Amino acid sequence: MSLNDARFRIAPSPTGYFHVGGARTALFNWALARQLGGTFVVRIEDTDADRNRPEWTEGIIEALAWIGIKASDPHFEGPYLQSDYTQQHVDAAQQLVDAGHAYYCDMTTADIEARHIANGKAEGSQGYGGWSRDRNLGPGSGRVIRFRVAEGVTIVHDEVRGEVEFDNALIEDFVLVRSNGAPVFVLANVVDDMHMRITHVLRAEEHLSNTPKQQMLWEALGASVPVWAHLPLLVNEQRKKISKRRDKVALEQYRAEGYLADAMVNYLMTLGWTPKGDEIQPWAQMEADFRLEDVHLSPAFFDLKKLAAFNGEYIRMLSPHAFLDASRPWLPDHFDESKFLAMAPHIQPRCVTLADAPGVVDFLFLAEPVIDRDAWTKTFAAEANVAILRETLAAYEALSDWQAESLKSAMEVVGAAHDLKLGKAQAPVRVAVSGRTVGPPLFEALEVLGRDETLRRLRNAEAALD
Repeated sequence: MSLNDARFRIAPSPTGYFHVGGARTALFNWALARQLGGTFVVRIEDTDADRNRPEWTEGIIEALAWIGIKASDPHFEGPYLQSDYTQQHVDAAQQLVDAGHAYYCDMTTADIEARHIANGKAEGSQGYGGWSRDRNLGPGSGRVIRFRVAEGVTIVHDEVRGEVEFDNALIEDFVLVRSNGAPVFVLANVVDDMHMRITHVLRAEEHLSNTPKQQMLWEALGASVPVWAHLPLLVNEQRKKISKRRDKVALEQYRAEGYLADAMVNYLMTLGWTPKGDEIQPWAQMEADFRLEDVHLSPAFFDLKKLAAFNGEYIRMLSPHAFLDASRPWLPDHFDESKFLAMAPHIQPRCVTLADAPGVVDFLFLAEPVIDRDAWTKTFAAEANVAILRETLAAYEALSDWQAESLKSAMEVVGAAHDLKLGKAQAPVRVAVSGRTVGPPLFEALEVLGRDETLRRLRNAEAALD
């Protein structure tokens, strides 16, 4: 096989959202497909009718596009729907029956339990003893097709975990086709991979237990086994596998909350693999450096604080215009682009997500600031702060140069008269102008807000105090 023949895939189920673990797996596959000049196949496992909604499949494609895996890329192929290949799955099962690798079985769950009890096992014992192997049954109502598991061991060569040995005695003759004629996942998955000429299967560690069964099917169907690689699980801070029941796992939710795609991609690539040099890296560098042999064995901690730090770093790297464009979905309908651009370098260091941007600068665009009443009460409970507000208003009214440095210097003079450092002295002015005690650099904000509007707000504040 030449490198250009390398074919990778992801096979998500349409569940209404795209799991961050699936996104990490997709990125690892995508990096290798592009690095090797191969193909990245998307196949939707849609055989569950309750999960077969076109909008959910579209959501997967949109989520992939957001992290840079775009259908327009020449390495991208699909999406295919597993439900379109049901007949191939059934034909493969019959092929296995004809070759003696599988057989029909009519034993129900009750029959199997009764056999266990007859053999002296406790009620509720698990497993199937291969009792229909030599009964030579043919197709019939209520009959399943089971795979005939050979004696011995199955050795799976995993690019991450090395040689993994499975005792076949612990693997029962598993069902390939249900009694209603529906192929099971393990068969459909293998047949689809064979049909789509998949050469590499990179997926989460939780699928490792299915691999010996799948490898048996690949071999029984006369095909070369793909390269296996099982990636470390993603765990939460309790070191439990992340789950939608208790953790935030939907990629779309992070997008809606204002996380940047580049930050998410960079962070996901570090979950189970360590980039060379700094962790903050452009995709092109990670794509070039990624190697399966460097993937870690231990579970990867999905650390929300670290993701936030990555996102903040990427926000700070944006140009003012790029920051403006990225922030638009969260900004109010009426805002002044020139003011936003002027303040962008001061806003970016204060944002963890893009959704934080409006809260930093909305007072610049509002007709009146939204007043934090607690901040107002605490600030102006001190007589000194009332005096500072009035003295600053007088000083600013006398200023001819409305520049940040001049505004700062005037404030320093007022603060010194009250034996206060600048950080303390500016508090009443900030509350009067912005409505709260924290925000971007005050004097740069006042310069952008403008002389007339700043003085108007200071006068309004003074009147409110009276």
